[in-house]
Amino acid sequence: MKPSLQIPRRAFTLIEVLVSLAIFALAAVVLSVAYLNVIGSYRALDAQQRSDEDWKDLRFAVLTESDLQKVEEGGRLVLPGGRELSWQAKVEPTETADLFRLTLEGNVPTSGDAEAWQRTQHLYVLRPAWSDPAEREKLRDVTRQRLFQERAK
Repeated sequence: MKPSLQIPRRAFTLIEVLVSLAIFALAAVVLSVAYLNVIGSYRALDAQQRSDEDWKDLRFAVLTESDLQKVEEGGRLVLPGGRELSWQAKVEPTETADLFRLTLEGNVPTSGDAEAWQRTQHLYVLRPAWSDPAEREKLRDVTRQRLFQERAK
């Protein structure tokens, strides 16, 4: 009988198994946190886009209003999803006829899954419908005089 050569079998030790499980668990935690961050970013982006759309709707409503008194009173605008946007506006005449400085402020309170937001914007708006005809003529006369004086130089 010849002695048989046995090849030693190598198996994983308990420490090697625990180290591999720890590495796997760490990788799972890191990937889970990254996934949750991506989901949170998508939600924040969606909320930002929704508030931008709401703001565009408000600006459209205000800028298409021909009655200056209604604009200065402010009001509420019903948004998609049953949310309400409260707004107010301050209209100041400028030294140019029919040109106004409009300060527009809007506020949407928290409702459901939508976050609250508040925004203020300053715009210069050319709105002849908002002008007082007598004031418009005075401003035009001042502008004509200024132009004639500059031309005479």
